[in-house]
Amino acid sequence: MDTILSLAAANLISPIILFFALGFAAALMRSELSVPEAIAKGMSLYLLLAIGFKGGVSLSEHGLDARLFFALIAGVLLSFALPFVAFALLRRLTGLSVVDAAATAAHYGSVSIVTFVAASTVLSSAGIAAEGYMVAVAAAMEAPAILSALWLMARSGGGAAGASALGPGLIREILLNGSIVLLIGAFAIGAITGPQGMAQIDAFIVAPFQGVLCLFLLDMGLVAGRGLREARGLLRPGLLAFGVLMPLIGAVFGLVTGLVLGLSTGGVALMMTLSASASYIAVPAAMRVALPEARPAIYLTLALGITFPFNLTLGIPIYMAVAQVLTGG
Repeated sequence: MDTILSLAAANLISPIILFFALGFAAALMRSELSVPEAIAKGMSLYLLLAIGFKGGVSLSEHGLDARLFFALIAGVLLSFALPFVAFALLRRLTGLSVVDAAATAAHYGSVSIVTFVAASTVLSSAGIAAEGYMVAVAAAMEAPAILSALWLMARSGGGAAGASALGPGLIREILLNGSIVLLIGAFAIGAITGPQGMAQIDAFIVAPFQGVLCLFLLDMGLVAGRGLREARGLLRPGLLAFGVLMPLIGAVFGLVTGLVLGLSTGGVALMMTLSASASYIAVPAAMRVALPEARPAIYLTLALGITFPFNLTLGIPIYMAVAQVLTGG
């Protein structure tokens, strides 16, 4: 417990968390502070490029092995399975309709790349190494949850709506989602070019990373605060409880998976973080196509306004501490 509290305290006073808190508070106080959309999108592209490229370079140094293959398979299975847990929990704790519960569950099977980046940064600051191929695992976990949500819709009363939603438009939305394309592409380029490639763009990839992440999280705080302020009437106690409980349940699944795979301390912490996070970029875009009748005010506010802040402030320190205790790292 002391380890968790000390890690949480250190995380809470880190620049990335404090900038998120600044944006969140500014939004709740109705400040005019804002980050232009074009700049926010540019920062998102930069972070995806940087984390993907660095992961690819790490893979080139580590080399391909069976553990990478099994980690990818495990990530896909986790992403497909977690929405079923989330859906059951939502139906028990809340009065959400089938379509809203299925759409929300999809977010909790997919991943938040920004949460992954934040966890990677915290691990790096603490001197804890992690497998570079975890970036590829993160990319692999983006899409399977969407398929789970559509299956849940078809099985639980959505009928033809859930079964027929998986058309060419949605498949294209999933496979060619910009964040997935850039993350996988940068990862591949980093793996091909290796340390020599990193040496050529080190000044762009490494030095500005922390500053860009702080500014990006300031914007995320603004978005989360506004969403929470505008949807507060919809977020009843059951939904609020789900937004905190589901990440912890997902983290347990990630912990068991990481230990079975024999990942390092950092790898286990990242697997827990991925399993505990909730998508607010890729899945909302897919849900607009697949389940347009689902309410974004519920699923987006839960993922971005409740689960994302919880993971940033308390979740990541908890996952790190548990990984350290159970792996001896």
